[in-house]
Amino acid sequence: MVARLVIAAPASGSGKTTVATGLMAAFAEAGLDVSPHKVGPDYIDPGYHALATGRPGRNLDAYMCGPELVAPLFLHGARNADLAVVEGVMGLYDGASGEGELASTAHVAKLLRAPVVLVVDASSQSRSVAALVHGFASWDPEVRVAGVILNKVGSDRHEELLRAALDESGVPVLGALRRDGAVGAPSRHLGLVPVAERRAEAVESVRALAARVRAGCDLEGLLALARSAPPLAAEPWDPAVAVASNTGRAVVAIAGGSAFTFAYAEHAELLAAAGAEVVTFDPLRDEALPEGTAGIVIGGGFPEVYAPELSANEPLRKAVAAFNGPIAAECAGLLYLSRELDGKPMCGVLDATARMSDRLTLGYREAVAVSDSVLAVAGTRVRGHEFHRTVVDPGAGLAAAWGMTRPARRLEGFVQEGVHASYLHVHWAAEPSLARRFVERCEEV
Repeated sequence: MVARLVIAAPASGSGKTTVATGLMAAFAEAGLDVSPHKVGPDYIDPGYHALATGRPGRNLDAYMCGPELVAPLFLHGARNADLAVVEGVMGLYDGASGEGELASTAHVAKLLRAPVVLVVDASSQSRSVAALVHGFASWDPEVRVAGVILNKVGSDRHEELLRAALDESGVPVLGALRRDGAVGAPSRHLGLVPVAERRAEAVESVRALAARVRAGCDLEGLLALARSAPPLAAEPWDPAVAVASNTGRAVVAIAGGSAFTFAYAEHAELLAAAGAEVVTFDPLRDEALPEGTAGIVIGGGFPEVYAPELSANEPLRKAVAAFNGPIAAECAGLLYLSRELDGKPMCGVLDATARMSDRLTLGYREAVAVSDSVLAVAGTRVRGHEFHRTVVDPGAGLAAAWGMTRPARRLEGFVQEGVHASYLHVHWAAEPSLARRFVERCEEV
């Protein structure tokens, strides 16, 4: 059995990431092996979770992976851990648009049979906090809201008023944190700045969060609550079972470094289970692909922030342009494969140009592969998400990768010989055939 807590909130901006990361770090510093998890598709928060715990941050997304995979993926990630801390997404009951509770924090908490700790921004209320907590605790009797952490408390007197009000709610206060604008992480157009771009500062931020949480929260009470979670009737997910294939030892190079930080840990695990030797390379610094590379995977990130540096690494751009093996690229990878990004030369693998836009494209998607590619057979159905502020203008003759079916019908992405490039982020654990097919194509090379 894995001791576990879900850290939720009434709304975004209440302090979930601050509290969840601080708890992970505080428990890890106390000697516990802490498994970090994030509800939803977000890539950035898990980077801070990994820094706090020393274990990979893992996502639990009931929309992209399906409810049936949430507990198995959780148990896989939390294998041999003393404690698992799951950071929620948005407000506790906010799920995929138009899909009811699907993919909400409450939905995942129920699938994990985990107690929920509600982080409340108390900065502009006192007695009303009891009504707020009562509403969230009673809305769905299957969701066990078992504790509250008060965030942005103004003073000792303010804390007294809040605690007195909550005495009548039946939900115990397990922590109170003062307002502190000095502790946190900087943001930009798509959320927090990733750990890889500010590692030294991020380490200090996480240490400060741990100290703050340790001083303001009842760690013993929180740990006892986590240990009260009942056993899960599920088996841990196994990438080897998922791909049911092991074709050899083709070298698959995955882009990393500061420009390409968006990746789900299970992707590399699936590639390795399918027989690949997985290595990483940094397009900002490495001037050549890893020796023996038979396939390239380029995930998401912020290439627009690093366009000058990526463009300046001409040797690697030329190496990618000349590469004849399979390439799978998502979002930032799509931009890197284009001819140029905001006027800066990129790899030129695709006859397309990319540029920043004022428009945010964000949301869950359903799609079907419209062309056979190195990643998917035509007709393969997937669920994924888009998250970008860029636009790609294609040249003539590029086939589409996906036919979007939700929320609107349109074509998306490109297939060109051995290249599959798209804005759509897909969690391969939900469709392991993507990893298996990609490695098989690499073996053919």
